[in-house]
Parts: sequence; C-alpha cells; structure tokens
Amino acid sequence: MNIKIDRDILLKPLSDVSGIVEKRHALPILSNLLLEGEDGILKFTATDLEVQISLSIKTDIKESFKTTISARKLFDITRALPEKSTLDIQIEESKVIVKAKKSKFNLQTLPAKDYPVMVKNEGETTTFSVAQNQLKSLLKQVDFSMAQQDIRYYLNGLLFEVDGNKLNIVATDGHRLSFTSTTLNDAQEKTQIIIPRKTIIELIKLMEDEDKSVEINITKNQVAFKFNDIDLITKVIDGKFPDYNRVIPIGHSNIFDIDRLSLLSSMQRASILSNEKYRGIRMVIEENNLKLISSNSEQEQAEEELEIKYKGAIIDIGFNVTYLIDVLVNIQFDKLTFAFNDSSSSCLITIPNNDDYKYVVMPMRI
Repeated sequence: MNIKIDRDILLKPLSDVSGIVEKRHALPILSNLLLEGEDGILKFTATDLEVQISLSIKTDIKESFKTTISARKLFDITRALPEKSTLDIQIEESKVIVKAKKSKFNLQTLPAKDYPVMVKNEGETTTFSVAQNQLKSLLKQVDFSMAQQDIRYYLNGLLFEVDGNKLNIVATDGHRLSFTSTTLNDAQEKTQIIIPRKTIIELIKLMEDEDKSVEINITKNQVAFKFNDIDLITKVIDGKFPDYNRVIPIGHSNIFDIDRLSLLSSMQRASILSNEKYRGIRMVIEENNLKLISSNSEQEQAEEELEIKYKGAIIDIGFNVTYLIDVLVNIQFDKLTFAFNDSSSSCLITIPNNDDYKYVVMPMRI
C-alpha cells in the first residue's frame, strides 16, 4: 500500500495533531498517530485519552488501510526533508517506510485495533456555532486567568456557560477572574461545562483568524469542536465552578479611563524593580494622577506617573503586577476602565461602553 504526498501538504496536519501527543506515556500507543486511508482521504488522529484531534486531507489513496506510527518521528522526518519534496509512504504489516529522493526511513508501527479512539457521545446535545476568529479572540481574553495544576482541579480550565442566546466564558485561579461574553444566533437551554486547560491551548493554536464557523456540540461529559477539516473531542472537568457573579463587584465608584498601551509600558518598566517572588506594585490614585511604585529587598525602587481624569477618593492599593500586565497585553482595546471601592477591595477592569468583558483582580498587601 503506497501513498505519494507533498511534504508541504503533510507538514501542517502533522503539526496540528501532534501537539497533544505526550512524549512519555505509560501507554506506548499514545505516542503514536492513528493513520487511516479510504476513498482518497488520509485521516490523522491523536489522543491523550482526555482530548482527541482528528484531521483529514485529500490524497490519491485507492485502498483502505489503518495503522499507527510515532507522531514525533513522522513529524520530525517530514519537517527535516527539503521543501517541495514528495514523500513516498509505504504501509506494510508492522512497519512504515518513508522515502523522499535519496532519504529512506523504516518506522515501526503498532496495531490500529489497539488505538483508544474517543467516540462522540450520543444523547442530549447543545449545539451552536461561533466564528473562528471570534472564539479565538474570546479565549485569548480569558485563558491567562486559568489555574495551572491547582489542587482545586475545577479551576484548571475554562467555564463555558450557554444561557439563552449568550455564551459566557470565565476563568479564575482564585486571585483574579476573567469574564467574556458573546451573543449567539439562537437561544439555548442553560448549560455549564468546564473545558480543560490543555484543550483550550490547543484550540487557540488550531483556529484560524477567519470568520468561518466553529460548530460546538456539548453533551453531558464531553464537548466536540468541528472546524476546517478538524474534529476535536474533549472530556470535561467534573466539578462545580465558583459562582463568578458573586466575585464581579457592582457599584465601585472610584473610576478612571486610561490608555492601555501607556499603562502597559509604565507597568513593564516599574515591574523591573519589583520583588521577584511577590511581584508587588503599588497604585497610588490621586486627583488626575496615577503613580506606580515598586520596590525590592535590595532597597531599590521604581516610580512611574501617568495623568488621568480622576476626582474620587485617594486610593493606595497593591497588586501582583503580573496579573495587571496579563490583562493589558491580552485585551486588544485602546482604552480600559479601572474601578475601585477602597484600598482593600478588588479592582474591576472593563472596556468603556462594553458590558461583555470584565476582569477582577484581588489586591495584595505590600
């Protein structure tokens, strides 16, 4: 069984599906890709048992076959071959031979029947579509607030909440919370699921900056995303996400708008001399003036000043500067609104005239 395929056509799908393959896994077959050929279609599948990515491309395949092959080795070989090479891939009983001009590689395979394919759940389904570029933008607005390896496992992912014609996406690590929302074409029953961190990172990588749609199917303990030639199935995190509405403050009366990039530059400069462990920065907010002050254990200090339109109470409040820089880098709007209650309450960051985005960050004692 032979397949002839251009190296440049093969490289992207291999790159797309190989991202979820673990380098070392207790099950050796999970280091492999499932390769299936039928009726001119070559299909690649990779899984880590939590998330699965399948991708199809058109080829000149006449016969049907199934095998599994090392994801990393096939990708590295394809990438290392010269551009515009043609690969001749020979599928045999227990090996795959890859030839390109004067290069030849013999690769071992494992039986396709042993590959643990995730099957889409049947049953009650919530289905809706969002444009790829829109969903990608929404995920990037909140993904930096996900926890990493937190013992509270339900924080290691994003909450997807469908409520009527709204899709709300929320992330929190207990110190800060990001909320973003968009309007769907059709109203849906209210449903909530938590999508694992690894799935979110892969989705952001795989989606294109175009307005073709992503079809999303939510079932009891699984979500399927279908876009371009990609099918992605993921298990969901079993747990109860915190009630984010209780975290988002209402009625903070000390408010100012500020240019995002000016504040980002000042924060990045001030952060240079912040304590490396605690990363603290003080925001001193006075009439028409914002001071950013950081210091470290070597008695060094940085101070930045910015003009703002502000007439409220004087506030002297500390934050982890990383949490503020994260939001300033990831929210692509010119202006942001900062709202405070006092020097010991959370800060609410929003976009002027836009109720669809909220970022809450808890203060720290400095």
